[in-house]
Amino acid sequence: MKNQMKKGISRRQFIGTTAAGLAGIAILPGLAGCKPKAVPGTDLRLGFIGMGRQAMFLLNGFINIPGVKVVAGADVYGIKCKRFEKRVKAFYAGKGEEAEVQTYENYKDLLIREDIDAVVVATPDHYHAIIAIDAVRAGKDVYLEKPLTFTIKEGQELRKAVRESNRILAVGSQQRSDPNFQHAVKLVQDGVLGNIITAHAYVGAPPKPYDLPEETLPADLNWDLWLGPLPDTIHYNNELNPLITLDPDQDETIWGAWRWYKEMGGGFTTDWGAHMFDIVQWALKMDESGPVEISPVGDGTEFMTFKYANGTVMTSEPFDERRTKGVKFIGEKGWIMVTRGAFEASDPAWVPAAPETADDTPYETKIPHQLNFIEAVRERKEPAVPVEVGHRTCTVCTLGNIACELKKTIKWDPVTETLVEDDGSAEALLHYQYREPYTLG
Repeated sequence: MKNQMKKGISRRQFIGTTAAGLAGIAILPGLAGCKPKAVPGTDLRLGFIGMGRQAMFLLNGFINIPGVKVVAGADVYGIKCKRFEKRVKAFYAGKGEEAEVQTYENYKDLLIREDIDAVVVATPDHYHAIIAIDAVRAGKDVYLEKPLTFTIKEGQELRKAVRESNRILAVGSQQRSDPNFQHAVKLVQDGVLGNIITAHAYVGAPPKPYDLPEETLPADLNWDLWLGPLPDTIHYNNELNPLITLDPDQDETIWGAWRWYKEMGGGFTTDWGAHMFDIVQWALKMDESGPVEISPVGDGTEFMTFKYANGTVMTSEPFDERRTKGVKFIGEKGWIMVTRGAFEASDPAWVPAAPETADDTPYETKIPHQLNFIEAVRERKEPAVPVEVGHRTCTVCTLGNIACELKKTIKWDPVTETLVEDDGSAEALLHYQYREPYTLG
């Protein structure tokens, strides 16, 4: 085998040709031609694109998975590249292993490396589609942070690119790997609550116009590259790309504020809706569908409201005085409420048993969802949250923001993924004009 590699067979070819001879490997429909299961004992080599706060949480998880080797990262902020290198090298040094890690300012320099099998994309939302499409077309499997994309059109194009490229893309919707949320969904789908009348999924407010003051750019931050397809009229403020230090070692103290502004993010609607609306869609078996009518606050409704063809209604109504982000299902036979770390029900028998040991690690560091992605890559099977599911969830969130932006109810055909009875105003918000030279696809 070593001789084969010396003769010019790439690592990707080596893994594929060697594993192809293993018996019992099932290739999913639509994944024919994918790289077969990796050879046992062969490391899956992983790169990171976007190395901010969320990426550091994800790094802590992925780097601890046996058989995974973190080898590269990319970020437009130089100090974040240095932090990444420092932590990866320290981790492997602690295991008595020599670190092999390289960082890049431009993610495209990472994608051209044939020795990288998969990438973790944890950039701001406006870059998700462009980077993920480039990644799958470069032959990489992708773990993509939620929400899937910034616009609905981007989601449609990304879904197409993933399937045409025969790659695996998993969406970072960790709650699907959470026992409490899994239990809630099973109760609903098994009919324990009877027909679901209403689901309250509190997520928070839609995005607001960008209003942070302009500040002086750090010397090692490539702002033009950070903007990517966004208009170059958007100015820098440190809250968009929070400051960090290496000496002393100080991570971000806040989440990047780009997510709260409509010019570059979807507000709480997409940030938390990509989690909580996702659970509702899953429980209602709407992963391949969606709502048919979406109303904003003030258009005859007190809360953002989503109506489904079967009569079920989902609202963004809070279900407790603390305005806890989570989901409350109300059925004919009772109700259940599930949040991160809590579960309540009208019938105590529906409450799952508490775990034997408490887990106080950050939620973003929970490893089961990340392990699911690695297993999907190695076994060439669908992950827990494939691109189609991520797209449907993201569509729900984005439609909510469109209704709020227009301040009127909009109608949607989830089968054809088209607007109904639209005067063109909603259609115009399904995508936006990228600045040159950026293109979608």
